[in-house]
Amino acid sequence: MRVQETAVKANVQTVQPMGAAVKAVLTGGAMMLALVASVVAGRAETVITAHGISTFGELIYPADFKHLDYVNPDAPKGGEISEWTSGGFDSMNPYSIKGRAGALSSAAYESILEGTADEIGATYCLLCSTLEYPEDRSWVIFNLRDDVRFSDGTPMTAADVIFSYEVFLAKGLTDFRTIFATKVEKVEVLDPLRVKFSFKPGIPTRDLPQDVGGLPILSKAQYEAEGLDLEESSLTPFLGTGVYLLDKMRTGESLTYKRNPDYWGNEHPLRVGTNNFDVVRIEYYGDYDAAFEGFKGGSYTFRNEASSIKWATGYDFPAVSSGQIVKAELPSGDKSSGQSFIFNLRHEKFQDPRVREAIGLMFNFEWSDATLFYGIYDRITSYWGNSFMEAKGVPSDAEAAILKPLVEEGLLSASILTDEAVMPPVSGARQLDRGNLRKASDLMEEAGWIVGNDGMRRNARGEVFRLEFLNDSASFDRIINPFVENLRTLGIDAVLTRVDDAQMQDRERPPNYDFDFITDQSRTNYFSGTELKQYYGSETADVSVFNKMGLKSPAVDRVIDVVLAADTLASLTTATKALDRVLRAERFGVFQWFKGTHTVAYYDMYEHPETLPPYALGELSFWWYNAEKAAALKAAGVLK
Repeated sequence: MRVQETAVKANVQTVQPMGAAVKAVLTGGAMMLALVASVVAGRAETVITAHGISTFGELIYPADFKHLDYVNPDAPKGGEISEWTSGGFDSMNPYSIKGRAGALSSAAYESILEGTADEIGATYCLLCSTLEYPEDRSWVIFNLRDDVRFSDGTPMTAADVIFSYEVFLAKGLTDFRTIFATKVEKVEVLDPLRVKFSFKPGIPTRDLPQDVGGLPILSKAQYEAEGLDLEESSLTPFLGTGVYLLDKMRTGESLTYKRNPDYWGNEHPLRVGTNNFDVVRIEYYGDYDAAFEGFKGGSYTFRNEASSIKWATGYDFPAVSSGQIVKAELPSGDKSSGQSFIFNLRHEKFQDPRVREAIGLMFNFEWSDATLFYGIYDRITSYWGNSFMEAKGVPSDAEAAILKPLVEEGLLSASILTDEAVMPPVSGARQLDRGNLRKASDLMEEAGWIVGNDGMRRNARGEVFRLEFLNDSASFDRIINPFVENLRTLGIDAVLTRVDDAQMQDRERPPNYDFDFITDQSRTNYFSGTELKQYYGSETADVSVFNKMGLKSPAVDRVIDVVLAADTLASLTTATKALDRVLRAERFGVFQWFKGTHTVAYYDMYEHPETLPPYALGELSFWWYNAEKAAALKAAGVLK
C-alpha cells in the first residue's frame, strides 16, 4: 500500500529515493526461506518465524546474509552527490496534500520491513529482528530490534509503531485511510519490542503483513512534544530512524541532507555498502533548460537525463568530450511506467469511451519518436508493460473465466472475450495521420459531437468540445503542441495552458480536480495489491491524490478484488492480465513512452558496482564517491 510522499513533481526529472525506499522486486532461482515453524499451545495453528516474507514463500537471502548481492560491501564513505528537481517546495511534510513537499523529504523515515532491488514481492526485517505470522497471514507480530534509534538518539519501541499506525490512520492521505481502515482489526503492544497487527476476517491477507510492515515509523515523543500535525504543511521535519538528516534548507531553492554519523544501522545487512555519500544535495530549477545549464556549469553533479533532444544533441560540450563528465546508458530491467495523458472522468464530456478513443487516435507517437525523441523511446502499451504480467493477444481460458461474469452482468463488452488486448493506435510518418483522423471523426460523430460551419464540434446543446492540456513543464510544450494541432483539425477546441508547479498541484489534487487532461503516472507493482484501490478503485475516486482521473468502474473494482485474492503466482498473473485488459479497455488515458535503459550523465567522480541490480539505478543508495577523481576535477577547475 502506498503511503509515500506526495513530494513536488518533476515532470521529466524525478529524484530517486535513497536506500530506505528501494523497490521490492523478484528474480528467479530463489533460495528456500529459512524459517522456523512452531505449534502454538492450545491451537492447531502453525506459526512461521522468519527474517523476511515473500508474497509466494521464497526469499533470495538467507537469515544470515551479510550484505545484498549487488552492493560493494567495501565501498568508501564520503563525498557529496547532487541532483536537480523542478519547481519549488514549501514543506518538509511528505505525507500531506497541503503544500509542496521537499524532494527526498521522506528519506529520514524507515519502515519495519524493506525490499531489495533484485527481488519482486519480498521484504526483509530492517527495524525488526524477526516477524511471526500464521500460514493464512491473518495476523503478524514484529519482534523489533533493541538497537534502533531515532536520529536524536532515543530508542524506537512498539509504542512508536502503534502511534505511527494510528496517526496515519487518523491524519494520513485520505485514500490511504479509506483503504487501510478496512484491513486492520486491531494493533497491540505485546511488550516494548513486540507489536501485533490482527487483520479483519473475510478479506485477502496475502499482502497485509508487508503492507503494515511498510508504514513509515515516526517518533511519538517528538510529534507530541512539538505539537506536530501530519495533515499540515510544515518546514519542521518529523523525527525518523533513517540514515540522512536535513542539514541545510534554502526554501524553494535547495535542500542538503547529511548522513547521520550515529546512524544505528550501519552494520545491518540491508545497509552494508549503501548510503555511501556524506552529503546529498538537491538543487531546484524553474525549467529544464536552466537545469541543464546548471549541470554543465557544475552546480550539481549527477543527471538522470529524461529529455531525448538533450540526450541526442546536448552533450557535445568540452567536459563530456574530455571524459570529465561521463555520459552512459546503463541497463534497466524494470517494467515500463504507466506515464500517460489522463482524462478527468468527472467531466461529462469524457464519459463516452468513444470520445476518449478518438482523442487517443490524435496522438502520433511514431512521428513524435522519429521527429522529437530521436528514436530513443518505446511506446508504453500496458500497465504492466515490459513484464510477464502484460496482457497480450486474446484472453486465455483462465482470463476469460474472470471476465465472462462481468460481461454477463453488462459491466464489460462481450468483445473483451474475443478481441486482442487494446493497444495504442499506430500512426504514419506525418504528424497528422489521415486514417486515424477519419476513425476519430467517426467516433466523435457517433458520440454526438458534430462539426459545425466553423470547424468546431458541438453536442446537441450547442456546446463546443473544449479540451485543456494543463502542463507545468516547458520541455513538454514541443510534444503537446502537435497533439493540440491534430485535435483542432478533428474539430476539438484544444488549448495548452502552462502553469507553475504550485498551481499544477493545486488544480490536480483533491478537492479541486480542476483539469481536463494532464500527464500522470498510472502506477502498478509487479505483484500488485492494495495500492490498486488507491490508483483505480471507485472508493478513492473523489478523495485520492493518486486516482486523479476519478476512475469509477465496477468492472475494474471487481477484477481488483480477484487480484487481491490470488494466492499463487499463477493465479495472480492471470488476474493481473485480466485487470490489464479491463484498464486498457477503459481508455481513461493515452499511453506515453518509456526507455529500456537509464540515460545518465555525471561528473567522473562516482563509481558503481559492475553489475547493477535489475530494478534500481541506485545512485543515491549503492554508488560511491572516488575522492582522488574528485580532487582531479577540482584541480582542473571543472568543479567549484
